[in-house]
Amino acid sequence: MRELADIGLNGVEGVAPGFSNSDFRKFMADLGMVISSSYGPIPDADNLQKIVDDLGDLGTNLLTGGFWIPDLQTPDTIRASAEKLAWAIPELKKHGIDYAMHNHWMEFETREGVRVLDLMIQHCPDLCLELDIYWASNFGEHNSAEICKQYADRITLLHVKDGPLVKDQPMVPLGQGNVPVRACIEACQPKWLVIELDEYEGDMMHAVRESYQFLMREKLGLGRVAVDANR
Repeated sequence: MRELADIGLNGVEGVAPGFSNSDFRKFMADLGMVISSSYGPIPDADNLQKIVDDLGDLGTNLLTGGFWIPDLQTPDTIRASAEKLAWAIPELKKHGIDYAMHNHWMEFETREGVRVLDLMIQHCPDLCLELDIYWASNFGEHNSAEICKQYADRITLLHVKDGPLVKDQPMVPLGQGNVPVRACIEACQPKWLVIELDEYEGDMMHAVRESYQFLMREKLGLGRVAVDANR
């Protein structure tokens, strides 16, 4: 975390092992950083209050999370997943918390000729997104910048990520791959840009530093850059 602060990042998404939520918030504040948002489980009646309390301790009102392959296999499982968020989003709103769904590539596949994300929106019209610009391309099937433009009014957070757009290949620092990073950022107005690399060949912190410097050099960050602490 100290190295991230030295790089120049303003915040992180998530928590860190060994810290309580309130202690982590204080530690980050001492470094001049904040918790931009937190990734967590899908809220339900059993865990809602804990999620609300955790975010309060972290000092953020932005919650993100998502689904995995079995949850998005069929129109029926997609509807069931979307209905979970259709319940959770207004419940979180009562506590001043905004929810943004994080995507992988599956949301940009189709089921019976309809994009998975569009099926989810049908069943959860208030859905907002933490759009991952790498996965949104579905390995080059889509132009991520066009995706950002299409869903711009739903994008609260943007996971900025670059790479070869080849399945099972590692990511690269921003500006060194095949994702149109600038066009993606300029197509929407996210509250935060969150640097994320699921995999990288080499020192991960080097990739974070290179990515941050790219955003600053290109005047894309505008002081709204975080990094996913869960990676």
